[in-house]
Amino acid sequence: MSIAIHHGNCLALLDDVPPESVDAIITDPPYGQTSLEWDRWVDGWPEVMARVLKPTGSIWVFGTLRMFMDRRDEFSGWKFAQDIVWEKHNGSSFHSDRFRRVHEQAAQFYRGEWGSVWKGKVVTMDAERRTVTRKKGRPAHMGIIEGATYTSEDGGPRIMRSVIYARSQHGRTIHPTQKPEAIVEPLILNACPPGGVVLDPFAGSGTTGAVAARLGRRAILIEGRNDYVSALRARFSGDLLLAGGTT
Repeated sequence: MSIAIHHGNCLALLDDVPPESVDAIITDPPYGQTSLEWDRWVDGWPEVMARVLKPTGSIWVFGTLRMFMDRRDEFSGWKFAQDIVWEKHNGSSFHSDRFRRVHEQAAQFYRGEWGSVWKGKVVTMDAERRTVTRKKGRPAHMGIIEGATYTSEDGGPRIMRSVIYARSQHGRTIHPTQKPEAIVEPLILNACPPGGVVLDPFAGSGTTGAVAARLGRRAILIEGRNDYVSALRARFSGDLLLAGGTT
């Protein structure tokens, strides 16, 4: 699978990406919540992404609840599908009068009809044997639910929980907010079909591309900073040889 690395502003470079050519967008944008030079929210980026996304596509965005609330108007053209919580092995405690923060979130958005969106089932192999019968009904928040019965097997597949534990990358990072592959992988499996195209407009260290290539997806990575683009190319010079791709 190939990885294309582009250097520049994602809003401008998206003009070179054909309309409706991307299966999924997995990204960790600048949250705009610190005084750090690189932490600058890019105004208007969620709306621009819609042009390149297939009608069957969706977008997973890392962030904090504060970020999503502060920028809610920028997601007004999108429909919220679900969210996951990344539980870290360590956390931050900038304020002594608040809980120690050991998590981040990622939210999934889509356009159009949910029934048309591609959905990959993400499982863990740790089910316990039991039989579950789901009665047909109409929960207010879900619409009509058909009845069904299924039996799970010990050690068999179980739908992954929405709270996912993964060790952070402290001490091994290229980018200061680098996400571990273990938290990016289920999002790609969920949103992008095999052989599909994943776009990350804020590529940073390129974790989205690394996981996409390993899972048999193509990736388009866009990064604005020179130092991270150089790190991206160095990172994938080896990874892509193993994956059979090109830069």
